Amino acid sequence: MGATDRSREERERQIAAAAARYEETSDERQVVERKQDAGVTFPDSPEALAARAARLLDRQAVPAALAVEAIRAEPLAAPAAYERILGVSKDLQAWSFLPRGARAARTVARISVRENGRELPLGTGFLVSPSLLMTNHHVLTDAEAARQCFLEFDAQVTVDNAPQTPTRLELDPDGFFVADERLDFALVQVAPGPERRPPGETFGWNRLSAQPGKLVIGEPVNVIGHPMGRLKEIAVRDNMLQVRLDDFLHYLTDTEPGNSGSPVFNDQWEVVALHHSGVPRKDDQGRVLRRDGQIWRPGDGDDAIDWVANEGVRISSILKHLAALPLATRQRALLAEMGPESGLRAVEAAAAGPAAGPVPVLAASRPATERATAHAGLRARDGAFGGDRHLVFLHGRSQEGKDPEKLRREWAAGLNQGLVRAGLAPVDPANIWFPYYGDRLAQALTAHEAVPRMAEAPTATVAEVVAPVSPGARSVYEEMINEAAGKWDVPQERQLATERFGWGDVVGALQRQLSWLAARSDLDEWAIALIFRDVAAYLDNRAVRDEILDCVLETVPDQGELVLVSHSLGTVVGMDLITKLSPGVGLVHLTTAGSPLGMDSVYSRLLVGGPKRPDKVADWLNAWCPTDAVAIGCPLGDDWADGVADLAVVNARDRAHSIVEYLSHAEVARSIGGHLLG
Repeated sequence: MGATDRSREERERQIAAAAARYEETSDERQVVERKQDAGVTFPDSPEALAARAARLLDRQAVPAALAVEAIRAEPLAAPAAYERILGVSKDLQAWSFLPRGARAARTVARISVRENGRELPLGTGFLVSPSLLMTNHHVLTDAEAARQCFLEFDAQVTVDNAPQTPTRLELDPDGFFVADERLDFALVQVAPGPERRPPGETFGWNRLSAQPGKLVIGEPVNVIGHPMGRLKEIAVRDNMLQVRLDDFLHYLTDTEPGNSGSPVFNDQWEVVALHHSGVPRKDDQGRVLRRDGQIWRPGDGDDAIDWVANEGVRISSILKHLAALPLATRQRALLAEMGPESGLRAVEAAAAGPAAGPVPVLAASRPATERATAHAGLRARDGAFGGDRHLVFLHGRSQEGKDPEKLRREWAAGLNQGLVRAGLAPVDPANIWFPYYGDRLAQALTAHEAVPRMAEAPTATVAEVVAPVSPGARSVYEEMINEAAGKWDVPQERQLATERFGWGDVVGALQRQLSWLAARSDLDEWAIALIFRDVAAYLDNRAVRDEILDCVLETVPDQGELVLVSHSLGTVVGMDLITKLSPGVGLVHLTTAGSPLGMDSVYSRLLVGGPKRPDKVADWLNAWCPTDAVAIGCPLGDDWADGVADLAVVNARDRAHSIVEYLSHAEVARSIGGHLLG
């Protein structure tokens, strides 16, 4: 049986399943239609409206000024305010709507099959990472079918309505191929082009998100694809979400059979679903009807069917399915390239082991021989900065397995950017002390704080997977997340979204709080949870704390003045470190960046016994970014009343917690450089 025949059979099964789901939700759809007839534009739950409005505002999809203008004229209950904000988003689009749509369209390709000496269009696919393409299972039923197919990017007309020359690329199912019949998706690797570059570097790719709040009932969707194998077309605006199921969406839009495998976008050009089937109108006996009301026969062709709706597979369901698959390390590495919001980056790291990056499993699997050769800290060259002042960098978590020399140079590069901006001379990395405790932290946590692997709990939430095992550390971890969420005004449980991925009744309050922190910040859930986990383990377990402090003290000057620059977990370690410095150390000029020291759950457990600046600290600059969820307790001056100077900076999006970003600010570097100059 040829690829087109297998595709046709699979597609017919999907149409039947979609029609059955459509009939089963008729009552729910009628409720929606009655509300819309009564003038309710977005007939969704208050929780879903709240999540959607929050996502729109957090991502600047609705200008804050317009949102305020929409709701300030009269007192409004929360759901009404959310509807007003959604109305602004639906009715008014920024100019960028068009070029962003054009950018999204470049990721979409026509899939064709070579069969019996002919080339036949089969469906649509779209890039979801630099090298992975998503389409339907009924388009690519297996790896063998994928080997017979090829892609055409830019199969479209130009702005002058002239056909554009498409770019042909081959599929590489031997490199990666995963498919699921029920969710009707296939994910396949695309072979590099003639220049050996991944296709995403040329055409871009869609960043998939498992986060809630991407679409509510009544909002429009946009579909880009190749209906009936034609050149690329787009259906926009008068299309809306009708019903949201656990794994599927029903929506009204103009699509045709060739749209199988098309991305379904919201107005912010985020992929919300994988289009996979139309829903045909049927008579009382369950027979498919034609547009003229007659009984449809297979020979009539798909274009004769009276399609009443369309069905797409929810992207969040596909991502959750991928997260639970037992894949090889290389395959997980390819999934991780989808990005942090997909929820797959940390899953890949968990399977690969501690050397892969920010992982919920640290050094447990490393052999004893490797642990024995762990990296040591770096001393500064003799006589640096006159010999009586010492610049010390103290790093945070997730540095295990890294080269301290490379880390020192990265920190120095960030500081030197800031020094140049401040009009000061740069520093030589060799003049910097760099205590390194990354490997020691990994070993200590392995010995005292075992963490379950994601593969052992594929349905667990991020908050649960990352949570410490010991009751004491877990209590601190939960306290930190709860306090941080409260400082960022997490809504009460009844207000939270129930879009069923990471939210809802099956998920505890801890995950909802963590999701809220991620939605409000420029950090993803894994980064926040892992940092809080390690801080909690350090603060709760005296053995871990002593091991880290002993390690750091091995590479710290024992005399003179210290210019101590610490980051993240390192700011907590650094505050304890100051109480253990040699008597020969006189004053400490302290700089903290991205610090959690503003949370009571943290400072109450320090060796100084609370928000009390150690006597050796002569002055203290605390740099924090408002979108850095780890620094959520800042400004520190609210709690540390004895002389801390807070400096709010704006770090690049997706680098809110980066130490290089913090150090590159002229104000931060000027303070450090000034102390080095005396």
